[in-house]
Amino acid sequence: MTPLVSREQVEVDGTQLSYLAAGGPGDRPLLLLHGTFWSRVWQPVLPALGGVARCIALDLPGFGASGGELDVEHATVPALARTVLAAADALGLDEFDLAGHDIGGGVAQHVATSGRVRRLVLMNSVMFDSWPVPAVERFRDPQVRAATTVEDMLGARATATRGSVLRELGEEELADYLSPWHDPARVRSWTALAAAADPKYTLDLVPALQEAALPTRLVWGRDDDFQKIGNAHRYVEEIPGADLVEVDGKHIPTEDSPAAVAVAIVDHLAD
Repeated sequence: MTPLVSREQVEVDGTQLSYLAAGGPGDRPLLLLHGTFWSRVWQPVLPALGGVARCIALDLPGFGASGGELDVEHATVPALARTVLAAADALGLDEFDLAGHDIGGGVAQHVATSGRVRRLVLMNSVMFDSWPVPAVERFRDPQVRAATTVEDMLGARATATRGSVLRELGEEELADYLSPWHDPARVRSWTALAAAADPKYTLDLVPALQEAALPTRLVWGRDDDFQKIGNAHRYVEEIPGADLVEVDGKHIPTEDSPAAVAVAIVDHLAD
C-alpha cells in the first residue's frame, strides 16, 4: 500500500510551520528542506520515501502553507538552520536524516554540522560559490524588493518553474507551484530569502564538512541551468563521504525523474 501524504503543522517559536508528511511515526525520520520554491518540490517522491522513512517536508516561515514572514535577518542560511533545528526539537527528533534542495541544500549543509544528522542528501543544491544566480541576486537591492508586486512575483516564479523542469508542466501543476505567491507576505518572504543569499555561508562550511565526512548523496538533474552539475562533481571531489547520482531532469528532478530520485535517496538511507 502506497503511504499517504498529509499536511500537518508544528509550532516553532510561536509560529505554525506546515509540512508534508508521509510514513509512520515509528519510522526513521527524514527532514526535507526547500529553497526558493516550497515543500511542493518533494511531493512527487514522498509516497515512495514514506515507505522507508517518516518524511517531514517542511515549509519555512512565510513559505508554502506556513505562517510567519521572513525578513532578511532571519532569512540567512545560518538563521534558517536554527529554525530547522528548532522544528526538529518541536517534532521530538534528536537525530535524523536530512535532504535539501536549492537554498534548502545550503541550509542542510549548515544543519549537517550540528552533529544531529545521520545521512545527508543534496538535490540540485547551492554549494561553494554557486549562488546566488542573477535572478536572485538582484533582490539584494531594497528598492527592487519594495517594488516587487504579487503580479511581478507570479510572473517571475512561473518563468522560473517552467525553466526548472524538463517536461512541460500542466496548468494545474503550475498553478499549484505558484499558489503561495498570491499572498503579499509570502512575496516579501521570498524576496527576503533572495536578499539574504550569500555564498560565504557555504564557502565557510567547507572545512567543517570535510572534517565531518558525513555520508552524503548528491542527486542531480543533469540539465539544470541554475545549479550546474559541475558543482556536484566538485563537491564529491572535495568532501569525503559524498557520492553523486545523475538523473534526467533540470533544477527540480523530482518532477522529471521521480522514480530515479526516490530510488537514489532510498538506497542511500539504507546503506
